[in-house]
Amino acid sequence: MLNDPTFWVATAFVGFLLVLIYLKVPGTVGAQLDKRAAKIKADLDEAETLFKEAQDLLATYQKKQRDAAREAEAIADQATTEAARMLEEGRQRLAETLARRELLAKERITQAESAAIDEVRIRTVDIAMDATQNILAKGLAAAKANKMIADAIKELPNNLH
Repeated sequence: MLNDPTFWVATAFVGFLLVLIYLKVPGTVGAQLDKRAAKIKADLDEAETLFKEAQDLLATYQKKQRDAAREAEAIADQATTEAARMLEEGRQRLAETLARRELLAKERITQAESAAIDEVRIRTVDIAMDATQNILAKGLAAAKANKMIADAIKELPNNLH
């Protein structure tokens, strides 16, 4: 038995185990493993906390993005409405300006017509006066000339309308 190598291997193995137990290696290894497990658990807990914070932050930024998109859409709608209002206001102003200019043009035409009619009347009266003077100068009888002047004066208001 002492010459058997299996016996010596078994004895060495048992001795090795006794030395390990004597030096409290299993307790130390267990403590090391427990410490390592606690550190891994703490790291996992911290990672989970960071993950939750990141999700909360992501949700916050997504909400802000949606709010900004809604605000941009509202601004665009308001700008479109304002542009339409300004366009309609411009059209109304243009229509009012054109109406005023048309009215002014009609008034000027009416004034020009009145001035032309007045000028024609004045020239007609001047021509009638010149003709009357010529007739009188040529020797029309005084009674007949007076009668013609009186008739012309009576007819003058009817001819000047």
